[in-house]
Amino acid sequence: MNITICFPSLVPEPWVQALQQALPGAQVSAWAPGAPQADHAIVWAPPQQFIDQQLGLKTLFNIGAGVDALLQLKLPPALKVVRLDDAGMSVQMAEYVCHAVIRHFREFDAYDADTQMGKWSYLKPRNRSDFAVGVMGLGVLGERVAKALQVFEFPVNGYSRSPKDLPGIRCFSGIQALPQFLQATRVLVNLMPLTHETENMLNQGTLSQLQKGGYLINVARGKHLVEDDLIALIDTGHLAGATLDVFRTEPLPAAHRFWQHPKITVTPHTSARTLREESIAQIVGKIQALQRGEAINGVVDHQRGY
Repeated sequence: MNITICFPSLVPEPWVQALQQALPGAQVSAWAPGAPQADHAIVWAPPQQFIDQQLGLKTLFNIGAGVDALLQLKLPPALKVVRLDDAGMSVQMAEYVCHAVIRHFREFDAYDADTQMGKWSYLKPRNRSDFAVGVMGLGVLGERVAKALQVFEFPVNGYSRSPKDLPGIRCFSGIQALPQFLQATRVLVNLMPLTHETENMLNQGTLSQLQKGGYLINVARGKHLVEDDLIALIDTGHLAGATLDVFRTEPLPAAHRFWQHPKITVTPHTSARTLREESIAQIVGKIQALQRGEAINGVVDHQRGY
């Protein structure tokens, strides 16, 4: 069995060494143009040249949760594309979102501003029941986030393409239910996959349906958001602000308005990072399952885009 690793913007050697230790009977190497054909590949943002040259690939493992960039390449129809189910990302995402929700709900930004001026102040506590949190996208990451928010006793709504039933969470499904979901939500957490249907879905039409004083947390993809619409809704007072971890251009350009906007918190696409040990353990388990002829989780539907 031959396994190749293609990370044009990352250092592949630690992955090669760890994967070789986990699968001593396999031949594991970092890809270079003209490399021998491989059975399986582990990739992050591979070039089209890689796909064109590796015609014998059976499986393409993507080390991130999102596969939108990968599906923009010309892939053989029979190539099995597999995304990571979790690999340590869901608990990180839950940490990030809970922190952002609580920071907004408890008005810690306002306290920070006061303390920087040497001002000792109190703000009137807000009612938790008035801050329904809507998690848009109930995959592995979204479900973990929704369950984590329940611990802090926020009302939690969930939205997904297909019906879900999660205890204690008010679930909505299908495009026809999207307005009802948005209108029941004050803090919106976006964890939707990026597809042709979901691109630009966070726009004036959808975000204006959030409850007055709404707040956006985008941890999915920058292309979900129409940036000018968000700024307009914040500046007119309909939205209270946003925490953004993903952007249309990354790194976020130095002159971008998000950096200096007083009601927008920016982080550098760090809400959930790929953890090498957990990822390799999962990939090895999937390869071994495929060798036994078993079905595996995480296989991407090329038509649906996730």
